[in-house]
Amino acid sequence: MSILETIILGIVQGLTEFIPVSSSGHLVLVQNLFGSGSDHLFLEFINLGTLLALVIYFRKRITSIIRDVVVHRNYRLARNIIITTLPIGLVGFLAADFISTTSFFASSVVVIASLSAIGIVMILLEKLPKASSITGSEKLSASRSLSIGLAQILAFIPGISRSGIAIIAGRLNGLKPAAAAEYSFLVSIPIILGVVVKIFIKDIDYFSAQLPLLIIGNVFAFLAGLLAVGFLMRFLANHSLSIFGWYRLGLATVLTAILLIR
Repeated sequence: MSILETIILGIVQGLTEFIPVSSSGHLVLVQNLFGSGSDHLFLEFINLGTLLALVIYFRKRITSIIRDVVVHRNYRLARNIIITTLPIGLVGFLAADFISTTSFFASSVVVIASLSAIGIVMILLEKLPKASSITGSEKLSASRSLSIGLAQILAFIPGISRSGIAIIAGRLNGLKPAAAAEYSFLVSIPIILGVVVKIFIKDIDYFSAQLPLLIIGNVFAFLAGLLAVGFLMRFLANHSLSIFGWYRLGLATVLTAILLIR
């Protein structure tokens, strides 16, 4: 893998991990650009950069959650995050090998269909019926937290976008767009941490062998991720997800043209 490809993959991973436009859809474009397949382990290891971006951006919020638990014995938000994380964590733990070896999860056709379907949902989201409005993620009930967690399982299908489906589920459960995005990001911290710990346990030899490229990839994933989180939080304070829905439909069209040409 060249340094240029490493940099581009780091930027793509950092941006699309958080902006709900599908990392898998953009990786198909990158693969076509370089004429090579994606390195699954490389993409998992540069989650270190995206994890650090989240921790840095939400450091005050994380400190507040820890203070609530330790000092004030207020477990509500921490409980909600755990409930929302459990379904995707459990499915990932039990079915990771199946997912990584099944052609369905590497299909460009599935990516295109998922991009389109979720794009349409994003465009129509504000017109869909929603649960009663709540002021923040700490106000979510256990059942609403679980429904967001169950929705995240769909993110194993390429083209869905974990952040996208979590924000959609948060909106349907009464959160405002920015609050839904923040909750999606807070939930992603233990999810990404779990992925990072798992790959370090299983594939430390790969990490040692590819260390220079992984450092470069993680630096660019961190910088891109930090920009992406900040942008999305500011954007959703005053806007809906519809623009990302239209973008996803455009990307699906481009990928369809690539498939037909090939």
